[in-house]
Amino acid sequence: MRPPSKPVVARCSVNATSTPNLPAAHYCQFNNAYKVNHGHYGPVNLDGAKFWITGDLGADFSQGNTDWALVTFDKAMTKEQQSALGAILPNVFPVKWNSFQTAVGNIDTWEFNKDEAHATIDGGKTAEVKLHRFPGNTDDPVVIRNLKYWGTPRNDGFVMMSNDLEAYKTGSKAFEHKGTNGFMLTLDMASTDVK
Repeated sequence: MRPPSKPVVARCSVNATSTPNLPAAHYCQFNNAYKVNHGHYGPVNLDGAKFWITGDLGADFSQGNTDWALVTFDKAMTKEQQSALGAILPNVFPVKWNSFQTAVGNIDTWEFNKDEAHATIDGGKTAEVKLHRFPGNTDDPVVIRNLKYWGTPRNDGFVMMSNDLEAYKTGSKAFEHKGTNGFMLTLDMASTDVK
């Protein structure tokens, strides 16, 4: 599976184990908007499939234990595509979630260029990520290379961006952040990479 660059943003509090005087609420909330560039899972073609992962890694995810995640599949995806991604995602994110759920929504905006990225679910009524690139020494984006992304063996580098808006707007776990860090990334993973 090879998703193209995706708008991704997370806002985390400092780990409670390193700073004991923090308030009781510790979190690492995130919104990840994905689109598969090219990929298959068995006979299931995943080209162009869009999905979104919202959640909270929690205060300390260093041991692989995380708080919650909601995967929203684009309404244009088939049940077979949803099942295929459901089998792939645990290999991309090899962690244990306290709560892991799925939903279907309309990922109606998913666009990026070298200067900005924007993605929405239901026109921004459910979720939205809007990023702009950090200024560098040149007009090119700032990219961090040779940094691992979860369980994936290859990526093209983290294009560093700042978020104008990161919001998950529904339910009891809704959140909104502005001015935090985000990035775009193209990752690559094949069945031969999975143990």
